[in-house]
Amino acid sequence: MTIRGDRPAFFHLLVSTLLVSVINFTVWFAITFYVFLETRSVFATGVVSGIFLVLTAATGIWFGSLVDHRGKKAMMQVSAGVSLLLYLLALAVHETAPAGAFRDPAGGRLWVLIVLLMLGVIAGNIRTIALPTLVTVLVEEDSRDRANGLVGTTSGVTFLVTSVISGVLVAAGGMTWVLVLAAGVLTLALAHLAVVRIDERAAATGASEGHGRVDLRGTLRIVAQVPGLAALIVFSAFNNFLGGVFMALMDAYGLSLVSVQAWGLLWGALSTGLIVGGLLIARTGLGRNPVWLLLAVNLVLWTVTLLFPLRSSIVLLAAGMYVYMLLVPYAEAAEQTILQKVVPYERQGRVFGFAQSVEQSAAPLTAFLIAPVAQFVFIPFMTDGLGARTIGRWFGTGADRGIALVFVLTGVVGIVATAIAMRSRPYRRLSRRHAAE
Repeated sequence: MTIRGDRPAFFHLLVSTLLVSVINFTVWFAITFYVFLETRSVFATGVVSGIFLVLTAATGIWFGSLVDHRGKKAMMQVSAGVSLLLYLLALAVHETAPAGAFRDPAGGRLWVLIVLLMLGVIAGNIRTIALPTLVTVLVEEDSRDRANGLVGTTSGVTFLVTSVISGVLVAAGGMTWVLVLAAGVLTLALAHLAVVRIDERAAATGASEGHGRVDLRGTLRIVAQVPGLAALIVFSAFNNFLGGVFMALMDAYGLSLVSVQAWGLLWGALSTGLIVGGLLIARTGLGRNPVWLLLAVNLVLWTVTLLFPLRSSIVLLAAGMYVYMLLVPYAEAAEQTILQKVVPYERQGRVFGFAQSVEQSAAPLTAFLIAPVAQFVFIPFMTDGLGARTIGRWFGTGADRGIALVFVLTGVVGIVATAIAMRSRPYRRLSRRHAAE
């Protein structure tokens, strides 16, 4: 693996981002576990998740503007500092609460704690927007795909270790140990990043434009100026829209095949696919045309989605999901590499933030819509309805086969949409623009 550019600064940022991401997502998993354990309310945990996803989507454009109009490193410091302050306030709320104060799902003190922690985690998204823009300035163009692969690897490591750490800490001491650890790690991250030298003089051009406001109109203008870029973001959002099916139904499908313990261990193993995929990109790169690669990877992903549910088999499910996890870093790295090349550096924060907002808002919408459709349409259809009578002999019957049918149809829609995108004019224009830059 060869990464040309300011390697020391890049790897310092990578390690810092790994530490901060692990602790932020540990806090997020922990508060989700803690709310359920205290209140035993599935509704409360669902509301927490829903609000979190909405706020993540709503803040992306604003965070992108902040990143564009101020120093990237400074905004990463602000992100960690705000998270640290909010976690310390949450620790004070938690430690001063009387016994049993968090057992009422409608209790005011509980929701103060939740909001403080939620905002602290969301503040970390500033860092996730700033990091790919710093890849642009720290890494030579011909090495950025490999650098983006390493960024994907850090996401995989985060996914692998966070749920385990948060579960252990909540079991050991409620939210106390989680927040003490979070405060310590973020203090360390602030001190570490303070001594990392980054030359951001390239950001000076256009840096004063908009001066930190949300600037949605300007962001849309930037996206429109790059041929095919709007289509790329819409395509990624559409994929996330279909991906909401996984968010809503995957746990139910997996738990119909194996025990909850086996399901948890399986996902720990599957998450290594994200790490391996990122490392492969770091070693081999993405090739000359990441636009083509992005669509080709999605074609494979939706084909896998079509194939693994055809039989009620945990082996097929595990194999399909491992391929899925292995290839997701390719899609993410390809999108980042494209944006880093075709969008001017001083405007990348707004475009990355806009893409995050659009794409993040899609999956939750599908998750909310598909769950009742699966419950009241597809499951009865494959249990004792027309589907069970017509295709049940070879496809199988029951609730799990109703969910499986949703996955199959999602795969078909994804394949068709990707095939149309590959033959579309915006795809060809974006490919030409990328090659010409």
